[in-house]
Amino acid sequence: MKVILQKEIDKLGTPGEVVTVADGYARNYLVPRGLAIKATKGVVQQGEAMRRNRQARDARDREAAQALADQLSGKRIELRARAGEGGRLFGSVTSADVVDAVRTQTGVELDRRKTQLAEPLKELGPAEIPVKLHSDVEVTLTVDVVPE
Repeated sequence: MKVILQKEIDKLGTPGEVVTVADGYARNYLVPRGLAIKATKGVVQQGEAMRRNRQARDARDREAAQALADQLSGKRIELRARAGEGGRLFGSVTSADVVDAVRTQTGVELDRRKTQLAEPLKELGPAEIPVKLHSDVEVTLTVDVVPE
């Protein structure tokens, strides 16, 4: 059965895409949950319009993310934290702390979920933190954790 996706589905497609799926998958899962609609001539044209709009929005988002990446690249963010002997921190520095430091030092608003900090920082010193601003745009922040 041919359906037009309304929402992005992993390993199947993006909104507005016409895909062929098993009848039962469409009838019992995709259509009842509002993830897809059955493809008819009028709906296919609507899907084309959705895809064009999504591509234009994606291009705008990519340009905005690239501008943000240019603004952040090369910046060194200084983060103050309480530390004990040997450079170990009391507590840790999380992605929320990094986002707050970026906001206060550069004025740039970031989403903490976009920072790809594998584990919270627990020691003093510099750290490289990748930030995924868009699916195609990634910037690396240099965060220097210094004692208070």
